[in-house]
Amino acid sequence: MMDLDEVFSIPSSLLATTTLAAVVILSVVVLIHGRKRSSYHPVGGSIFHQRKNMHRIQDFRTDVARKHKTYRFPGFLGSTSQVLTVDPVNVEYMLKTYFANYGNRWSNDITLIDLLGEGIFNVDGEKWHHQRKLTSYEFSTKTLRDYSNKVSKTNAIKLARILADQAVASNQTIDIQDLFEKAALDSAFKVIVGVELDVMCGTFEEGIRFSNSLDAARSLIARRLVNVFWKIKRYLNIGSEALLRKCIKEVDEFVYKIIKRKIEEQVQNSSHDNHDIQMKKSEDVLSRFLEAKQTDTKYLRDMIINLVMAGKDTTSAALSFFFYMMCKHPDIQEKIAKEVIKATEVNQNSSFDELAANINENTLDKMLYLHAALTETLRLYPPLPADGKVCFSDDTMPDGFRVDKGDLVIYLPYAMGRMEFLWGNDAEEFRPERWLGESGRFHPESPFKFTAFQAGPRICLGKEFAYRQMKIFCMILLASYVFKLSDENEEVKYDSSLTLTFNGGLHLIATPRVIHV
Repeated sequence: MMDLDEVFSIPSSLLATTTLAAVVILSVVVLIHGRKRSSYHPVGGSIFHQRKNMHRIQDFRTDVARKHKTYRFPGFLGSTSQVLTVDPVNVEYMLKTYFANYGNRWSNDITLIDLLGEGIFNVDGEKWHHQRKLTSYEFSTKTLRDYSNKVSKTNAIKLARILADQAVASNQTIDIQDLFEKAALDSAFKVIVGVELDVMCGTFEEGIRFSNSLDAARSLIARRLVNVFWKIKRYLNIGSEALLRKCIKEVDEFVYKIIKRKIEEQVQNSSHDNHDIQMKKSEDVLSRFLEAKQTDTKYLRDMIINLVMAGKDTTSAALSFFFYMMCKHPDIQEKIAKEVIKATEVNQNSSFDELAANINENTLDKMLYLHAALTETLRLYPPLPADGKVCFSDDTMPDGFRVDKGDLVIYLPYAMGRMEFLWGNDAEEFRPERWLGESGRFHPESPFKFTAFQAGPRICLGKEFAYRQMKIFCMILLASYVFKLSDENEEVKYDSSLTLTFNGGLHLIATPRVIHV
């Protein structure tokens, strides 16, 4: 080690060079360390801020997003750190560009597996690819499209008649959200499984029990997200977990019974040379899967639950908020009604059946303003207000900020629909015209900006099915009735859990429409 005399004996030029090098090295280290610390997205709050704002969680997230396009909620006591974004560039990167690094948040989590199993919305990797490929093929067939349209018209007519009996004849207010939930379940189950539940009218007791058990199971599963003791309760089979197990058992018994019967029908039909029977049995998704030699009953059970729940929840939520916006904007409601009447050429004496008979692919294609109004509803009130993916390995997003392995990266369709940098100064206004060009034709936006149907490889397979189903219901109902809120002064609140719904329902008054063009 040098003593003081040796230090002073070093040439001054060398000492200066050495000192400068040390300063540079130290500066680089500090700079790198500083960048590492500052490379994370800004903190938007803590888990305590989120809990405090649970009653308005989507609006809370939107408020923060107005300050930071992407921000972080740090993990607490081992919980997962969250990165939330409204930046379409980040959304595209996550859902498309680097798709392989961002996967299903529940794929390695047992929270939802008791109900969803290994269905398409609860798996990743090869299992997801296999189900996506098979389901994508079936959903692209004309047979399934025509069958879905037929089912939608049948249930829309049934709903219109219920309104005639309850809302008009008895002069009662109706909870339109409850009716849409029942109608959507009837439609989804009929298209996916080929069985008529008829929860709208309550004629099938076993179907009603299945519906009640499925709804209860969905609600109880959601509680697991905010209950750290659910695993203990499941192990001990007590409380909410005991009830959940009972509900899932009832759901499974009903679904497995149908699968068994369908398989037996397939075997019986294949033993007869009857082409008409074969065609009739191949309209619904389950029968078509069986024809494709998919006979694993657990696989089929998981597929049914996933697709039925997705079809029910999203469509009913979208229709409920659409009719809410129609009540808030009666001029737009009237404009759409006139578009329906003109396209279908119905008159004052036309029945529900005659109206439905005039709805076809050509008529649906003419409903440009209705299509725009439905899309505008989905922009402001997406059924899935937030959707997250798990980051599989450390990464840097396009905005230059880091995400760590295990982070939950969440894009926010609800908040994105309210961002002025995406939609302009009138972002929070309900204006269907924003989707229509000067020619009146519909102009879609990038799915990474309008994210109601996801985007990239996981874009919703049922998007076009959902639009057609919603149009059919809207056309039959709006051509038949005028809708108003039962209490114009009541503050309507929504329940923002996994899906966006009205807290306490949506209560409307329906009166017969006087048809004129």
